[in-house]
Amino acid sequence: MRLTALVLTLAAAVAVTLAPTAVAGPPPHTVAGPSAANAPASFTHPGVVVSRPQLDFVRSKVQAGAQPWKSAYDQMMASAYASLTRTPKPREIVECGSSSNPNHGCTDERQDAVAAYTQALAWYLTRDDRHARKAIEIMDAWSAVIKDHTNSNAPLQTGWAGSSWPRAAEIIKHTYTGGWPNSGRFATMLRTVYLPEVINGAATKNGNWELIMTEAALGIAVHLEDRAAYDKAVATYLGRVPAYIYLTTDGSLPKPPPNSSIDTRDEIVKYWQGQSTFVDGLTQETCRDFGHTGWGLAAAVHTAETSRIQGADLYPRVSERLRHALGFHTRYENGAAVPSWLCGGTVEPGLGRVTEVGYNALHGRMGISMTNTALYTEARRPSGTDNYFVSWETLTHAGNPN
Repeated sequence: MRLTALVLTLAAAVAVTLAPTAVAGPPPHTVAGPSAANAPASFTHPGVVVSRPQLDFVRSKVQAGAQPWKSAYDQMMASAYASLTRTPKPREIVECGSSSNPNHGCTDERQDAVAAYTQALAWYLTRDDRHARKAIEIMDAWSAVIKDHTNSNAPLQTGWAGSSWPRAAEIIKHTYTGGWPNSGRFATMLRTVYLPEVINGAATKNGNWELIMTEAALGIAVHLEDRAAYDKAVATYLGRVPAYIYLTTDGSLPKPPPNSSIDTRDEIVKYWQGQSTFVDGLTQETCRDFGHTGWGLAAAVHTAETSRIQGADLYPRVSERLRHALGFHTRYENGAAVPSWLCGGTVEPGLGRVTEVGYNALHGRMGISMTNTALYTEARRPSGTDNYFVSWETLTHAGNPN
């Protein structure tokens, strides 16, 4: 059944409401993982979220003054992240409590990682060596100092920053010919400070945590050419995405997170923020708020994008969930009335500008119709950065065929 029919037709909504109550127990609690190794025989560089062909496409569009790439480029270059006078603020110990309170280096680390990626993009698009050297300065500053992340938000904080660092490092290491003497030290930082914090996931946390951590783990694995870490990240991903985005083909209840203790109907409903009616595209955090949901979807798409660049494309295995989730949430962001069965009739919007990569992948490259997502995405260009881990995606992915 199409999503629009579910949300527009009251009778369909009632029918779906009745379905979960008919089954006493949850679906089988199994781990959905790869049956064989997923790491490529040879890694592609740069290959974390953006590839060289994608960057070349963007560069040609910016040089031609074509839209929306030129306005997205201008937005990026006008940001503080692209400033050549930026001074990094590394810390030996980054301490982040719940909601980044206390905030001892949390904002500084996230934003310096975004800045390194921004400077790397600026280098590639302009060929101005100063931007490459600034990216290197930022990455070197942190790799010389940081030793650990602490307090309750440490895994998520590591995931946020650890998603941006390898994107920057990939572009600089594999396209800049001016040299990066401390690239090995930066790689050691990723291996010893970041990867151990994110590689084992966070099964009982809200899904955006594990998806962001998995994105970071996969990107780091690519940069380090670590096949074991790559395969473990893919296994975590293929277990978490079905536990985060519901499809009616899953049965009357969502799948529980693998390796978690969430294994009864009551526990699943509680974990899904009290939502007991399940429809295509609903996520585990929909009834929490759309902001955290947007982070989860962004990380899910980023991970699939990296896998595609590496030649072991995960999109065919998750595209149905992603398209429904993007369409479901953008429908309400676009102004559709919220039905009473959904989150008690009230949702908290604020998905964020997180749809560009998924829209390009699913609609642009795979030809999937995505009317709600198209309206939402195109109305919010250029997408900018969320200052956490989503950055400049109109620039890098709008209409990008590569």
